[in-house]
Amino acid sequence: VQLQASGGGLVQAGGSLRFSCAASGRTLSSYAVGWFRQAPGKEREFVTRIKWTGSRIYADSVKGRFAISGDNAKNTVYLQMTNLKPEDTGVYYCAVVRDLGGTYYDQGDYDYWGQGTLVTVSS
Repeated sequence: VQLQASGGGLVQAGGSLRFSCAASGRTLSSYAVGWFRQAPGKEREFVTRIKWTGSRIYADSVKGRFAISGDNAKNTVYLQMTNLKPEDTGVYYCAVVRDLGGTYYDQGDYDYWGQGTLVTVSS
């Protein structure tokens, strides 16, 4: 599976951005797709995950502000980010794992990763 992430950029606090993670090579319908982020000087952390069953989970820090969704026809997953805060700054990565029923919070669960896309939120 090859993943192409796009949509990063510079935004002011309170603004919005939308990421896309387009997959090729396999359809995502049997995969879980996650987003992770890495802030400067920090370890990469879980942000959100979606399964094609509709199951979604979010990190507490982004609940109510971020929304993950998928378009099966386009084989693409989106991350809509609203009310962005400076602490949301970082490199964002999408990743996939074949869905075998796990929760998939841990980055070690994921098999394929897209390139990172940078978000900078200015205060």
